[in-house]
Amino acid sequence: MSMPWISSTPDHWQKLRAKNIFTKQSRVVREEDEVVTCFRDGTVTLRKNRRTTGFTESIQWSGYQGVRRGDLVIHVMDAFAGAIGVSDSDGKSTPVYNVCTAKIDINNNYYAYLLREMARTGFIQSLYRGIRERSSDFRFEVFAGLFLPLPPREEQGQIVRYLDWKVSQINKLINAKRRQIELLQEFFANKIYDILCASTDKTVKVSKCVTKIGSGKTPRGGVTVYVETGTLFIRSQNVYPSGLVTDNAYYITDKIDESMKNTRVFQNDVLLNITGGSIGRSCVYNLEKHANVNQHVCIIRPNQDILLPDYLAYFLNSPLGQKMINNSQNEGNRQSLTFGQIGTFDIPLPTIKEQERLLIIIHSMDKPIERIVEKFKYEIALLAEYRTRIISDVVTGKIDVRGVFVPEYEIIEVMADNEPLENDNKEETED
Repeated sequence: MSMPWISSTPDHWQKLRAKNIFTKQSRVVREEDEVVTCFRDGTVTLRKNRRTTGFTESIQWSGYQGVRRGDLVIHVMDAFAGAIGVSDSDGKSTPVYNVCTAKIDINNNYYAYLLREMARTGFIQSLYRGIRERSSDFRFEVFAGLFLPLPPREEQGQIVRYLDWKVSQINKLINAKRRQIELLQEFFANKIYDILCASTDKTVKVSKCVTKIGSGKTPRGGVTVYVETGTLFIRSQNVYPSGLVTDNAYYITDKIDESMKNTRVFQNDVLLNITGGSIGRSCVYNLEKHANVNQHVCIIRPNQDILLPDYLAYFLNSPLGQKMINNSQNEGNRQSLTFGQIGTFDIPLPTIKEQERLLIIIHSMDKPIERIVEKFKYEIALLAEYRTRIISDVVTGKIDVRGVFVPEYEIIEVMADNEPLENDNKEETED
């Protein structure tokens, strides 16, 4: 009865294979059922409850299955990333979800916590069968064969209550710090807006002061595409107003890079997210070695004789630039921005010397704010680490919470950071 992802469990806990605990459902979809989505943060809810844009809508619902409130839902492809939870709604879901009900008297919320801990340890990823890089194929038959701990039913309930309480306390602190970051960034953006608007009465179309507006594509080739070291492959998840984030970056082979040489990114190019929930985020690519992008990131190459890259990026991230982006988005099932629309943006364009002067002023404001933001981010990371440790220790029985008094509490989730969280989104599938 091996559970390789966990060192030990309390002596009074039993162990049982998942197939003896859960049944995989395959319900017929009802006419009134709306789409239920399993997100990577463990939330399983009606799609409309989270957001309605940034998804690829199915034209036909062939293969979809019924989901009921209280079902344990496991995203087959994204379970490794934590897309496991208990549905809070009735509806219908994609067939790539395992929709499970209990065969015995258990608390499904306990097993949602437990399975997400299995994902966090990398155990689910280790079961990867080879569909695409950085994903898993956690089919029900794989899940069914695993041994899981089986605490007494009453203890499962106490674990869930305790963790919901403690996690909500931590989430409240994280949310407060995120809000402080938002307020600082909003203050900075408004200052930039004032500086740019006061700089000149002259405006120029973006298309008149750049030499390139374009994007890349998602490379094909299965698991051989992405490698540990190679050419940086930039996705929308890497582009932020504060700069390029490469902690979660993908890399492509030299062969793939050569096949995409016409969409390479070079130093001083400006990157702009043009689809999905992160649309409008922009930064300057400041690395010496070239990179490449997918179709969700636009490359804008300024003519540096008349437009400085940092000036353009600050403009795009300012309230003025964001207003133009919001007004230009295509209507329909997805948020998107075309190259033609970007080219029509009117940008205040003073002389190069004046742009340099304004950038000195902006940078003098940017650095102190950035230091405060980084301090808050560090504190958030510590809180998240503490939350992870509590969940891990309690759900595996290392900490006994049976005798702990749990007061009345409010369930508090972490504020959304506008990042894609689930795999139904075309962007997330291909990113």
